[in-house]
Amino acid sequence: MMFLIALAVLVVILFITFFFLRTQKDMPKNWEEFVIEFKMQAGGTQALIEDTFLRYKNKVDLVQKPNKIAIMTGGNRGIGVHTLEKLLKCSMTVMLGVRSPEASKKSIEKALGTELTKDKVFYEKCDTGDMKSVRDFAKKVQEKYSAIHLLINNAGVMFTPFNITADGFESQMAINHMGHFLLTHLLMPQLIAGSNDNDGKNVRIVNVSSCVHKRCVINYDDFDCKKFYYPADAYNKSKLAQVLFTKHLQVLLSQNGLKMQTNSLHPGVVDTDLFANSSTDYIPWFRTIMFKTPEEGSRTIIYASISPKLEGKGGLYLSNCTIMPPNDVANNPQECKKLFDYCCKLLKIENFGNLN
Repeated sequence: MMFLIALAVLVVILFITFFFLRTQKDMPKNWEEFVIEFKMQAGGTQALIEDTFLRYKNKVDLVQKPNKIAIMTGGNRGIGVHTLEKLLKCSMTVMLGVRSPEASKKSIEKALGTELTKDKVFYEKCDTGDMKSVRDFAKKVQEKYSAIHLLINNAGVMFTPFNITADGFESQMAINHMGHFLLTHLLMPQLIAGSNDNDGKNVRIVNVSSCVHKRCVINYDDFDCKKFYYPADAYNKSKLAQVLFTKHLQVLLSQNGLKMQTNSLHPGVVDTDLFANSSTDYIPWFRTIMFKTPEEGSRTIIYASISPKLEGKGGLYLSNCTIMPPNDVANNPQECKKLFDYCCKLLKIENFGNLN
């Protein structure tokens, strides 16, 4: 057994070394970076195995939701386009928060056709890495809809170079988590209103995370990564933040007796352009053979969004349309509340969604 473990470790080390040497990506410069990269590759390998063995569970039935309103960040490419397509096939109206509304409209109509999207998809500018843009988008939603029934926090980036946003946040944390945290706060009145006309069903908030959230911890002494930055580490932490946020938000929703639920999820290891900054870019056929397609990646998002099997079940972490265990820290209510309160402080939110 020890021999097999040692062999597996050696294979991962050789894998890391090979791809970094054969690409333009920077090799880990020290032991800390190497450990992060090792954990990342090991986690990805485990996720690929899970995707293979749980493929038979990665299925979702589309349920009709006429006259229901969904808000989604991103959605103009990759997994998002297929998520949008499924929402439309469920007869939902969808407003997308995207960086380039006109370009997104053209690409989505080209991909899905105007027959499916006409008068059912609306586009507004939203850069989740810019808190002013998030506030402007929330205002647009509020002006158009008095009630919404589904919020999918989907937009994201991965493995990007170090950058501090205008709001002072590390960019991956800002785009993947902080913007969605703020958006959920701002849209809470509309979500609560939606819970009153949702046919007795829970309004849902869906946070798109990743399996790599299990491979890190939140460092509050260097939350914006100014002391230490490694792209994979920052990405992992932003995805852990989404899971912890989900856990504590569900506590607040339940304490307030609201007909609402929130879940986080890993869509799978999916062949999208998010991997443009990863070592797998060297051999694209590897992704084609081993990774999920964007359509397959959209299924767990839709499962979290509409599946009757999840009705009344919140605070969960899902993968392959299956409830899975999250990072151990997510099962610690104090740790979840700690991050929640910390984000409220950074964003100057005194009473999140008027729920506290």
